Amino acid sequence: LIVNKEELRTRNEVLESTRIPLLPSPPSTMTMPSPQQQPPYVRARHSPCFDGLLRGHDQTTQKNIIVSDDEEVMTIEKTSYKVTRMKEKLPSVLLPLSAASYYHGISPQMEIVEYSESINKLNAKPSWVGLLNAYLKATKDDVNAGVPAKFLRAVIASDHADVGSVASTIMYSYYLHVTSKSEQFCTVPIINIDRANLASHVELNWLLHSSQIDHSSLIFVDEIDLSYYDLFGSLKIVLLKCNKISHKQEKLKHAVVEMFHCTKSETIYPWVKTITTGEESTCCTAIAEKFFTHSPEILAGKSISRILLAGILLDTGNLRDPHCSDKDKYTASLLINGAGRYGCNGLYQLLKYKMHDLSSLQVSDILRKDFKKWTGQEISGESRSLSQIGMSCIGISIGQLLGHTKNPAQEITYFQSLEKLRAVIIVSGYYNEDKNFKREILVSAESVKLLESLLFFFDFNASRLPLKSLHIAGLKNETMKAYEIDKITSRKIVEHLINEFIGTSKAI
Repeated sequence: LIVNKEELRTRNEVLESTRIPLLPSPPSTMTMPSPQQQPPYVRARHSPCFDGLLRGHDQTTQKNIIVSDDEEVMTIEKTSYKVTRMKEKLPSVLLPLSAASYYHGISPQMEIVEYSESINKLNAKPSWVGLLNAYLKATKDDVNAGVPAKFLRAVIASDHADVGSVASTIMYSYYLHVTSKSEQFCTVPIINIDRANLASHVELNWLLHSSQIDHSSLIFVDEIDLSYYDLFGSLKIVLLKCNKISHKQEKLKHAVVEMFHCTKSETIYPWVKTITTGEESTCCTAIAEKFFTHSPEILAGKSISRILLAGILLDTGNLRDPHCSDKDKYTASLLINGAGRYGCNGLYQLLKYKMHDLSSLQVSDILRKDFKKWTGQEISGESRSLSQIGMSCIGISIGQLLGHTKNPAQEITYFQSLEKLRAVIIVSGYYNEDKNFKREILVSAESVKLLESLLFFFDFNASRLPLKSLHIAGLKNETMKAYEIDKITSRKIVEHLINEFIGTSKAI
């Protein structure tokens, strides 16, 4: 081996220049600092972590992030808290428990909402609920454009705006859209109520908002003319949770091509080939099962799983209904992420509380929550529409309804004019302070003659509907009368009597 001496000398010089010098050895004895040399002890808290406690609700923390050896970047993360004191008086409905409940009872007096700017930035990536909202907006744009060169496949449930029906309509429509292999269909969820009625369903409003569903992209039945598409043969209807289309859409029954989650009774529409019965579980459970099979990742997000979970909980009475199946319970456990910090029981209790929360509603909204309408006919030479009679069911007493506003009679009359009614019958069912169920009724008509005709008919059927007069101070209108039903009576009996009155009465 031949080594160049000059090169070897150069390498040794480099090594000598880069050698790290050794530290001097410590002294053999340690000198303790005198008390005068010790730094004073400071009790003040200078840590920025305590700034939020000292300043109030706004908290700002600083984080130092080392990007490289010679560069340091300082970021600021701000979290703010909004505290709102509730004014409404809560009913006797058990609410989700929290730690503070053990000290101050179970009725919350404040609602605390946390906003984090950094979390909003992290959520900039489209989520599954974002894709769902994009789908809803795209379908509404297609409908506004007339759905060119496509069939309109309308997914529609019964004409009740309960949470289970609305959740099923949205999610089954989305499932058909995701799994569709043909581009000839424009699959659209149709909420089978008027948009104005949405305000009266507080629980549904809360669920859509908490699940981040853009309700402005939803299509309500009064915002689309389905008969237009049926006229040109481009309408296909998918029925949910029912064996028969609602009465107001009876003319469109020949457009029904699928029935999902119907009963096992005899098929009413023999031309329908695609039928899925639903005796083993709720409709939301059946839809969740389809997502689990095809695209389980869609249900990983909190928003979409909350929609389906809410429908299951309300349709099964918090999984305690006798008809609640093991499949419902198992599916609810898989969707537990949708309950969030409330848990299944807390989410159910919160939805039930919202259903009874009337503090933000007008009288017309309360009457519209559970409302039906009948059209009477009179045969006198030619058939003509004679009258519109409506029935509204409420969960509070007549006295509470009349005490909800300063001019109750005027607001009830205003509701009649909006719905074009000649008479409205308000049926009240509630539990009094002694936990006894009470049934009351208020009859309002456009004229004294019509009111007397209705009351005479009810008196004639007193064996089915015994009435006892209620003297309420706030009710002084001659065309309105309030009564207590003097026995336990179902609302179905009142419906049957209205049907009989419409069919037999000629005095109005």
